[in-house]
Amino acid sequence: MQTSENQQALGKILDMSRMIAIGLLALHFYYQCYTAFESWQLASRFSDRLLDNIIRTGLFSFFSKPKLISLCFLALSLLGVKGKKKEDLSVKTGLIYLVVGLFIYVLSYYTLRITASEKLSAILYITVCSLGFILIMTGGTLLSRVIYLQINSKDIFNQLNETFPQEQRLLQNEYSINLPARYRLKDKYHDSWINIINPFRATLVAGSPGSGKSYFVIRHIIDQHIAKGFSAFIYDFKFDDLSIIAYNAWLKKKGNYKVQPKFYAVNFDDLSRSHRCNPLDAAGMSDITDAAESARTILLGLNREWIRKQGDFFVESPTNFLTAVIWYLRKYQDGAFCTLPHVIELMQLDYDKLFTLLRSEKEIEVLINPFITAYLNDAMEQLEGQIASAKIALARLSSPQLYYVLSGSDFTLDINNPDAPKIVCMGNNPQKIQTYGAVLSLYVNRLVKIVNKKNRLKSSLIFDEFPTIYLSGIDSLIATARSNKVATTLGIQDFSQLRKDYGKEQADVIVSITGNIISGQVTGDTAKQLSERFGKIMQDRTSYSINRTDTSISRSKQLDVAIPASKIASLSSGEFVGMVADNPDEKIDLKTFHAQIINDHKAIAKQQAEYKSIPVVRLLDDSVVIRNYDQIRQDVQKLTEHEIERILSDSELQHLLIQKK
Repeated sequence: MQTSENQQALGKILDMSRMIAIGLLALHFYYQCYTAFESWQLASRFSDRLLDNIIRTGLFSFFSKPKLISLCFLALSLLGVKGKKKEDLSVKTGLIYLVVGLFIYVLSYYTLRITASEKLSAILYITVCSLGFILIMTGGTLLSRVIYLQINSKDIFNQLNETFPQEQRLLQNEYSINLPARYRLKDKYHDSWINIINPFRATLVAGSPGSGKSYFVIRHIIDQHIAKGFSAFIYDFKFDDLSIIAYNAWLKKKGNYKVQPKFYAVNFDDLSRSHRCNPLDAAGMSDITDAAESARTILLGLNREWIRKQGDFFVESPTNFLTAVIWYLRKYQDGAFCTLPHVIELMQLDYDKLFTLLRSEKEIEVLINPFITAYLNDAMEQLEGQIASAKIALARLSSPQLYYVLSGSDFTLDINNPDAPKIVCMGNNPQKIQTYGAVLSLYVNRLVKIVNKKNRLKSSLIFDEFPTIYLSGIDSLIATARSNKVATTLGIQDFSQLRKDYGKEQADVIVSITGNIISGQVTGDTAKQLSERFGKIMQDRTSYSINRTDTSISRSKQLDVAIPASKIASLSSGEFVGMVADNPDEKIDLKTFHAQIINDHKAIAKQQAEYKSIPVVRLLDDSVVIRNYDQIRQDVQKLTEHEIERILSDSELQHLLIQKK
């Protein structure tokens, strides 16, 4: 224990050691330069007698002996020195003083060998040797003022302290996605693997534009799943960025499947490279609830603000009306004209004919009665409010190009049919999101309902820029599709984007139930939410205070966030954080990661240079597309004429005829 008495005693011992060192050096000067001191009249009988007694002790038995003993006492005095600490001092400065001082102190002997008068030689020797002594003492004092606490002043962002061990094993199974990576632990880098061993618990890939979602993550999911025999659906927001990857992966790996899959692409901009598919195919609509889901998907896709208003009168009314029209065409001639283009054209009929046709189908009577009542009671404002919103929205889809793709049947949406597996890519266009997004939403909703069944082939559903389409019941898909071997990958830019398009409650559910999360650079609430999800780690904490004589050091361990929100907001391209899920029989202790995903850029560039373009499906000219457009309109006219004539000719049905005066 340090007390004031101890400190005073120590100080006195140090002062005495220093005085002994100085005294011995002074005696050495007096003995070696006696002639000069005598000439300066600094010698006396008393000093001579004292010097004789000291000589007898053997202190001056050789030249350097008193200098060495003086140096030892000086060293002893410096060991206990506690000078005022200074942060900008370094050990290097003190050592320079010490080395230079020792050099001068030892080599001062040669000044006595210089040919000069005894007085001049004595002055020169005493001056040089004293300078060396002072430099040694100064160097030792400076070393005592240096702060020896090793705090890394370069790690100003606490990056080394926020590192943690990560999974370095490669864990593979027949479904896994494995991404090679490299992470930092303290001041060393280690190779690691991001092992998504259970993709059926859904994977959320987040990151701002340019963070590398597609290049570092989604492209590998496509490649690896096709290589492992998955059927696949890929929503390609910027067609054909991901579609061409899937097509070339299919070309290389289609021989790995038990039943070789077929590749299909839907593209509304280049019809010659697009297959045709009817999302309202009668074979996939077993009851009226399928029509209701399809109607809701189309209208919510066209009017995204309705997502947050579900249940309102002016949202549910047009949904019921569109449901009635779809189910009518599904029942008419067993769905021969059940396509979205025919639905759109049928809705454009005048109310007398339209309501007459719809009344002829008993299953939809309960849906259309409110509209017919409003029409017959001349409540046109209410009726237009109910129906016009659906008609106006669907009118945006009335184009020859969309009609051409939506009215054909090159393939069906049962992509995981074991007897006929498929790789299906559907492309959007960022400049036509509102129009194409609604149609693609319909495709996706019908496909999900068909795919999510038991005893089917394992399948992978990949959605790039997921918020640009509306998928009702995505939370149910994630929750239930796991047992049906459906792996869902959702690519988003930010949680706020998901909330804007899906509503806060739905978006929060999607984020919460997703098992695997991979995130690049994101900011704001998204970064905070991810940081909380990744949890905390034990981190070292060191604090110190400096006073005149001592440095006080305090070390502790403290639980703090493993990956702060600020770090997630400053991730570089290709750098990702996240958490993976495991299986009961395949445990992963280190689920959280913060790593740089390693891509072989040269190999990928070479691979891209060898990519084959998606082939032409059929040669088309505008006349074929326009003829199909006209044919759909003619189909609706003939259907209307035929049904009106049938009702008029049957006395039992004539009461269905509506003719408002």
